Amino acid sequence: MGDLSRYQHPRFARMYERMSGQAERFGMAAHRDRLLSGLSGRVVEVGAGNGLNFPHYPAGVREVVAVEPEDLLRGLAERAALTSPVPVQVVAGHAGELPFDDATFDAAVVSLVLCSVESQAAALAELRRVLRPGGELRFFEHVRSGKRVRATLEHLVTPLWWRLCGGCRPNRDTTAAIRDAGFTIEANDRFVFRPAPGSPAMTHILGRAHR
Repeated sequence: MGDLSRYQHPRFARMYERMSGQAERFGMAAHRDRLLSGLSGRVVEVGAGNGLNFPHYPAGVREVVAVEPEDLLRGLAERAALTSPVPVQVVAGHAGELPFDDATFDAAVVSLVLCSVESQAAALAELRRVLRPGGELRFFEHVRSGKRVRATLEHLVTPLWWRLCGGCRPNRDTTAAIRDAGFTIEANDRFVFRPAPGSPAMTHILGRAHR
C-alpha cells in the first residue's frame, strides 16, 4: 500500500462530504447513472471518495473493488458499501500504484479523480495494466474549458484551487491524457455542469474507452 500521508486532506474531505450530497440533488446522481449503466463483471473504482457511486452500480456487476487513499473519505466509503446493491470491497491505496495484479478487472471507473492525481499518465497506465485485454474504462471528469478566456482563467487559478481543493487541477486536458495512455475512446460526452447553486460551472466529460 505504501505511505498515504501525502494524500490526507481532512479539511477538504469534510467539505467534500457536505458539497457532494448537495451535488447529488442537483444532477450529479443522474450523471452517475449514465456513467455506470451497463457495466458487468469485476470492477475497480479508483478514487472512490465517500462512495457515492456505489448505489448506482447495475446488477450485472459481480464485485467492485474501491480504492481510496484519504482516510476520512475511505471511512465514509466503507459505510456506504454496507448498503450497496452490489458487493463492494473498499481498500486503501492510490492511483499511481494500484495494489492488484495485471489484467485483474473487467472494467475500471474514475469519476472526479483524474483532476487530482499527481500524474495522469501514471494513473492511467496503472488502470490500463489492471484491466484485462479489451477491458472498459468509464470516466466522468471535469476538464479544461474549450473556450480560450475561460481556459486561461482556469490556468491562472489552478495553484490556489490546488491548495484549497485537495490537489484538484481545473486546467487538465483529460481526454488527451486518456488517448495518450493507449485507450481507445468510444464515447465522450462533453458538457457544462454546475453541481450546486453558487458553484462554478465547469466543463465535464463522461464516456467510455477500451484497453
